[in-house]
Amino acid sequence: MKALEVQNLTKFYPKFTLKGVSFDVEEGHIVGLIGRNGAGKSTTLKGILRLISAEGDVKVFGKDINTEEEAVKKEIGYVGGGFRFYPLKTLSAIKSVYKNFFSEWNEDKYQNYLIKFSLAEDKKVKDLSEGMKVKFAIALALSHGARLLIMDEPTSGLDPISREEFCDIIIELIKSERVSVLFSTHVTGDLMRIADDIVYISDGNVLADMSLKELLSKYKVAHFDSEKQAENFEVIGLKPVKEGFEGLVKADLKDDGYIYEEATIDKIMIHLEAEGRGLC
Repeated sequence: MKALEVQNLTKFYPKFTLKGVSFDVEEGHIVGLIGRNGAGKSTTLKGILRLISAEGDVKVFGKDINTEEEAVKKEIGYVGGGFRFYPLKTLSAIKSVYKNFFSEWNEDKYQNYLIKFSLAEDKKVKDLSEGMKVKFAIALALSHGARLLIMDEPTSGLDPISREEFCDIIIELIKSERVSVLFSTHVTGDLMRIADDIVYISDGNVLADMSLKELLSKYKVAHFDSEKQAENFEVIGLKPVKEGFEGLVKADLKDDGYIYEEATIDKIMIHLEAEGRGLC
């Protein structure tokens, strides 16, 4: 079953348009939503959640948000970027307010998350590290029976150790509770470790919607001494680097003695954006 189906999601702003975004999240999968600043990632997530008015169809585990909004939102745990909890409130006080929005709140599950994440309810938000704030937000999001976790830049501002802990948490949730995950991020190293699939948005359009493995297998990065040398190849997004030039080439290009390296998500994004084109 598909955890999330997004069809033709469209939002018009005076200077930006989300142009018919469509993609799915398979049950039990981790999907990374990537793109440069202003590409439409947050608009997409807000449109899915109906935090903004947007055209298009959204289904969660087969339920249509337009006709079953309350039922759909019970299936979703949302972790927004920035974690703007009241800094002087204790975790207990915030939980007491939060749980009132969910008739299926599970206190035992919540307490188990606190133990698992080493969170003390008598602590104030201002005394939490950024990593602990993320853990608290996840505990709240998943303690009302949610099966789809949607997150907007959850690892922004985290140090490498906290990001590693976040990745461990997400992998464990997938294995133990079959939670499905969609999250936007600029930290593509996290995606290289845990993502099953990638949705790549540029200027309001979906440039790629495929498995991470498939995306990485499409290209390799080629290095050239000069622009003239690169003219013999179909190079995508050729750009100067410290020593010569580099760009994307098809992964099946015959090795003619040039220097190649495996493509990463970062490299693919950089060169596709430099070229101003979609995947080919």
